[in-house]
Amino acid sequence: MSGDAPVSALLQAIADIARRAGAAILDIYGQDFAVEHKADASPLTAADLAAQRVIMAGLAELDPALPVLSEEARAASWSERQRWTRYWLVDPLDGTREFVKRNGEFTVNIALVDAHEPVLGVVLAPVTGELYAAARNEGAWLQVTEDAPWLALHTRDLAEPAVAAGSRSHGANTHEMLQALLDAEYQPLPMGSSLKFCLIARGDADIYLRLGATSEWDTAAAQCVLEEAGGALLNLAGDRLRYNTRDSLINPEFLAVGDSAIDWSERLRHVVTQG
Repeated sequence: MSGDAPVSALLQAIADIARRAGAAILDIYGQDFAVEHKADASPLTAADLAAQRVIMAGLAELDPALPVLSEEARAASWSERQRWTRYWLVDPLDGTREFVKRNGEFTVNIALVDAHEPVLGVVLAPVTGELYAAARNEGAWLQVTEDAPWLALHTRDLAEPAVAAGSRSHGANTHEMLQALLDAEYQPLPMGSSLKFCLIARGDADIYLRLGATSEWDTAAAQCVLEEAGGALLNLAGDRLRYNTRDSLINPEFLAVGDSAIDWSERLRHVVTQG
């Protein structure tokens, strides 16, 4: 990572919205707060809703006609969504379980999806102030504080041993499949929220295998950051993750990697077939 870099006006505008949402989250993070539970038993706090309001207002100022799909808003029906070619995909507080634990490992995720692909993404870690931003053909960038210079992000060649980022709060057993994919032992690195992708994008981890459900708003912004940094996000068939292609908003299980010189699609096909 090196050097100052001017990001586009749109990317800067989304970064600013994310930082305002992060400030709203931190206002509540420092207080006592109640925890409710949604129909799927996932937690919900006032911080989720406060960040949602900030983001919705900010995006409406940029382009009131562009649809927004967000975890904390009622999802548009598939009959409506299938007509969308370009829209915002938002998780106002990714990692609410980590927020409730007060471990700092939660993020604000804002992505722009065009033709089923994330073409712009911003991921903010409110507690540290680190903001990851990327847009198609503009590279991936890290701003460690609001006034800091933009630093270019690049994934690394696969390390020996590889560092495998993994979920801190969702415990699907990925050990055997990771060993098969890497054909080697690896070093686990638990982390909450979309920060796992960011670890790979910045060259601090190599791989993240997710077995189990995630939603499209959990991955889109970080996918853009990871891909622009040189990595890839693939489903277990070896295909790039895409968005808004069906009624369900649940992602397929996936593999995030940093070293794109390796044929991960072939490795996945081999491991899935053998499994």
